[in-house]
Amino acid sequence: MTAVDFAAFVDELASVSGDAILPFFRTAMGIENKQAGRGFDPVTAADRAGEAAMRTLIKKTFSEHGIVGEEYGNEREDAEYVWTLDPIDGTKSFISGMPIWGTLIGLSHRSRPVFGMMHQPFTRERFSGDGAAARYSGPAGDRALHVRPCDAIEDAVLLTTSPLLMSANDRVAFARVEAQVKLSRYGGDCYAYCMLAAGHVDLVIETGLKPHDIVALIPIVTGAGGVITTWDDQPAHNGGRIVAAGDKRVHAAALRILTDSK
Repeated sequence: MTAVDFAAFVDELASVSGDAILPFFRTAMGIENKQAGRGFDPVTAADRAGEAAMRTLIKKTFSEHGIVGEEYGNEREDAEYVWTLDPIDGTKSFISGMPIWGTLIGLSHRSRPVFGMMHQPFTRERFSGDGAAARYSGPAGDRALHVRPCDAIEDAVLLTTSPLLMSANDRVAFARVEAQVKLSRYGGDCYAYCMLAAGHVDLVIETGLKPHDIVALIPIVTGAGGVITTWDDQPAHNGGRIVAAGDKRVHAAALRILTDSK
């Protein structure tokens, strides 16, 4: 069974999670802080409702599969197929009424990400990929996703969620890259990687990511022809410090700058 066999099921997961999440968007809702007294890591009823809906459908359809989820923990992590779920990637944007958030649905086969989707139910957009190809579906129609060429870091457009999420040392390294690119913008969350896959930006640099933040995005970026690794050029599926680029030349340049200790 290949990742393509799961495409229709992932669409169904996106629909049920969107139905659970969207009624909470831009409404008065309770917000909990998962890091009370140590920063602000919000979670809402929408996060929990979205993940619960997806878990229920996965267990009903594929009882032998594992699940890694942000809100309800992990089950059967050693299974052949494991789903990695983030019901709302970009909760801070969600609670601020900004539509730069999405539901991440990733599928791994023997620990390798093989299919991923980012669903934004408010804008009715879906970005998906299987590592070999990537697609967009939404109000602008259906089309294949392709990264754009960019042969020099000086011509690159860079996105990150916020440098304030980085450690002091990582922020210094990030600033070295930012000083060389043509344009940098903040506030992307999962949307940044999808804009890279769609050919609108060239580089995404992040730190402190968890598997649920990145597994679904890897097959989208690579399926569109991009490159995504850790800062030390290792596989990205465990999270950590991440670099994604549409062009391998920009990826290599960013890695050199990030790891330059001078």
